[in-house]
Parts: sequence; structure tokens; C-alpha cells
Amino acid sequence: MKDFSGKLVFITGAGSGIGRETALAFAKAGARVVVADLREEGAAETCRQIASAGGRAAHYTVDVTDAAAMAALASRVEREHGVVDVLVNNAGIGAAGRFLDTTLETWRKVMDINLMGVVHGCHAFLPAMVARGQGGHVVNLASLAAYVAAADMPVYAASKYAVLGFSESLRADMARHRIGVTAICPGVINTNIIKGTIMEGDMGKAGVRDKVDAFYEKRNYTPAQVAAAIVDAVRRNQGVRPVSPESWAMYYLKRLSPALVTKLAGSEAPFLK
Repeated sequence: MKDFSGKLVFITGAGSGIGRETALAFAKAGARVVVADLREEGAAETCRQIASAGGRAAHYTVDVTDAAAMAALASRVEREHGVVDVLVNNAGIGAAGRFLDTTLETWRKVMDINLMGVVHGCHAFLPAMVARGQGGHVVNLASLAAYVAAADMPVYAASKYAVLGFSESLRADMARHRIGVTAICPGVINTNIIKGTIMEGDMGKAGVRDKVDAFYEKRNYTPAQVAAAIVDAVRRNQGVRPVSPESWAMYYLKRLSPALVTKLAGSEAPFLK
């Protein structure tokens, strides 16, 4: 998909960070944008920013873990705006802590958002895209943690490995319908994800969250840079798109020296997006 003029783009988790910047980027490229978020005020602010830049946008609130709510929203979006051309499953949550310190509640919550939120988005919006017969594109937010599983990120890594695997399978399946699928693997990105990250065990000790947050701020790879990569990946119909330099480096290193990546993953490292 080379030209986004007049195309309809739907984005979850678009009330801030990568989701908001992706909405702004597609709107700048001429797309009609529909944004959704759990927080109404964040989604509304994204729409205000798009409108102030001369773009077109609408917003809704939805919990991506609620399959029925996602299906209802997909029907509403189709009724009010048309069939989606580009679906961006961006909503997510962070989690950090060694396995023995994690709770099953955390596992369920993170999987419900990071994995099932993506599945729900595809399950709700893809049938209409396929039935229309005019192609389209799906973008699923995976992570550098989708191929580098740090020792203090078992829950998050498992969810993102699953998103990457699902995306690769879905890409093979949807090719016959001319629907591309891309897994985006950002890297260390300066967003507000750390503030909402579930931190357990040593990662939950006083001051750790602030230190990790400061590391992300110092790294300062921006959500806007990720958004630009997302738009470019859709144009190129890429299957997997690492974004930041560290994400690209580890993507290739995993293929050249898996043992070295496993060793690195066992060392203490800041939480990765």
C-alpha cells in the first residue's frame, strides 16, 4: 500500500505514545484515522491534535481484552466510517520481574492485553477486510523482547514472542487476500510505558521504576520515530520491522549467534519495549 490518501486507519492504544504518533503520521499521509483507547481523554486529545494539523479523525473508548466490545466497535466503525484499510494493534502493557516473583494474575493480565488484544483486533476487523476483497494491512506491535527474552522479563517476552509468531502465521494466511501483516519491534522507546509497567520482585523495589524510566528518557528514541517506521513498513509490506538501532542489532545477532543473545539475556538489563 503506497498511497494512504483517503484510506481508513484504525489504531488501538492511541491515546498516547506510539499509538498517538502513529495516528498523527497516518493522518499527515492523508489517511482518515479512527483511534481507540481505554482512556477517553487520551483518545480525544489525539483527535484534537490531528484536527489541529488539518487531518480527519474520530475516537472511541474500548478495552481490547473484551472480545465482544471489540467486535461491537468493529461493526460501529464499519457502519460509521467504512471498512478499515489499515489495522494497527498497538495497545499493550509492560511487565518486569524474575519468573519466581511473578504472579499468575500478572500472566493473565499481560497476555489478555498484549496477545489477546491483538487477536481480538484481528478477529473483529479482518473479516470485513477479507470480504471486501480489496486488500489491506495489519500492523501488530511486538517488541525487541520478541526475539531477546531477558531474564527479568518472562511475562512480557512470552506475550511478545507470541505476537511475533501470530503475525508471521497471519501474514502467510492473509497473503491470498492481498492483506499484508507486519510485526513491529521498536526497541527502547521513550514513552510512558514504564509508569504503567507491572514490576515484581527486585524490579518492584523502591527507586527501580524511576531508574528505568530515566534510562528510557536518556535513550530518547521517540514514539514519532517508531510511527515513521510503521508507515514505511506498511508501504514496503515488510513482515518484521525492527526500529531502533539496538532492535536491528539484536535482530541480526539472534540469527548469527543465538548462544550469545541467550547469554546477554541472562544479564541484568533495563526493561525493553
